Amino acid sequence: MQTHVSETIFFIDRESGLGLQAQLRETVASAVVAGRIQPGAQLPSTRRLAAYLHISRITVTLAYQELVSQGYVEAVDRSSYRIARNPPGRSLEGERPASGAPPVDWTRKVTMDFSVVRQVEKPLDWRRYPYPFLYGQMDPTLFDLNGWRDCARRALAREDFILMASDFAAADDVRLVNYICSRTLPRRGIKANPDEILVTVGAQNALWIVTRLILENGATAVCENPCHPDISASLLLSGAHVATVDVDGEGLPPDELPEGTDAVFVTPSHHSPTGATMPIDRRVRLLQAATEKDFIIVEDDYEFEISFLAPPSPALKAFDTAGRVLYIGSFSKSLFPGLRLGYLVAPAPFIRKARAMRSLMLRHPPGHLQRTAAYFLALGHYDAVLHRMRTEYHKRHVLMAESLQREGLAVAGASAFGGTSFWMEGPKGLDADRLVQELRHDGVLVESGSPFFPRSDAPCRFFRMGYSSIPRENIPEGIARVRAGIDRLMERPNVAVQDGVAN
Repeated sequence: MQTHVSETIFFIDRESGLGLQAQLRETVASAVVAGRIQPGAQLPSTRRLAAYLHISRITVTLAYQELVSQGYVEAVDRSSYRIARNPPGRSLEGERPASGAPPVDWTRKVTMDFSVVRQVEKPLDWRRYPYPFLYGQMDPTLFDLNGWRDCARRALAREDFILMASDFAAADDVRLVNYICSRTLPRRGIKANPDEILVTVGAQNALWIVTRLILENGATAVCENPCHPDISASLLLSGAHVATVDVDGEGLPPDELPEGTDAVFVTPSHHSPTGATMPIDRRVRLLQAATEKDFIIVEDDYEFEISFLAPPSPALKAFDTAGRVLYIGSFSKSLFPGLRLGYLVAPAPFIRKARAMRSLMLRHPPGHLQRTAAYFLALGHYDAVLHRMRTEYHKRHVLMAESLQREGLAVAGASAFGGTSFWMEGPKGLDADRLVQELRHDGVLVESGSPFFPRSDAPCRFFRMGYSSIPRENIPEGIARVRAGIDRLMERPNVAVQDGVAN
């Protein structure tokens, strides 16, 4: 007896951003793969399903026809369709493992301890909060989506497609590398040849490669305190001995480095998270110490593009004449965080080893993404986006500084040239982790500073407030709510705060 698929399994979400045909196809394909619909089952007629969903019959017909071409559905006649006898994703008979087998104890099998990873919490649904002071998120109104689409189409032209669809082996997109050499790095005072550049899946990928190549058990790595949690976690997971050096208003002090240092990880142009800039004389001393004590410097040079208060200082790598600085850059901060496209600059012998390691990890970043970004950069869209960002972020910076001062909130650090965030210091006794949860009740998102202090489990009174993702008109009220939230917590310091949800 033939079974029939009920039209009630179908649902249309008109606010999802996904086309109607795509939603119909996804419903059928996912149900088939999950085994909720059996092969040979009769689908609702196009007329019946269209009437049930209040959509055009041609929409249903086109969705069914696409499912036929994909092999999920068979056409019985001009208006009747059923699930294919052997659709994609269905397990073969006898393929299932025998029942009753004991589950794998992964806590024993996985030998790496990830408890050292302390990530900055960023809710995926942050856009529904009216006051999102989150760092690193983008404002889509400032991005040139049409320009990006045009570049993506250019990257799909026949010649480009044939190139990017091929296996790059361990190579990178030539156009993107040439742009980095000729335009991006000179802005930071850096000269490099193509064989001294490796394209990575964001700065984090570059950092991971570097730590694996220069650190080993017994090595001593130094990072700043406070420090970006991704840097400290990568160092701790490398097996090296990790020492922290407290930063001051001028970044990391070279004179405080411990003896036996093998590598120093710094953010000199824009310290993460305080925004402090290391002055030139201190950079020179750090490079001199690297030569005298024979250690490597890893420079994470992020967000230099967002400069609206003053020109950013040259990168530390610009003063490096001995090849001791490994330089990490990223387009994810200046374009959009989901891009995940960065680069590593180092002497050619090091890049060859880094390229070999990357090829074992992920071969190479997606070719189409690299070529799209190369067009976006070369055709001037990138500079135009940066100009809009600098103009708007400058206005938000000024408004936020005024609002913070009016509410009596203490700024512990901010970039001298611009950036997109303020590093805040709460009153003594404040627990920033609890503040984050308290403010969610009021529709406010801020970031606790506790993940930036890897060696401390004590309550942290520091927190970060970004302004790249919050509308300018919402800044004063959002900061007023932060002030009120701090006051409430300080009145009842021992009361636990439950997870909140924005109104």
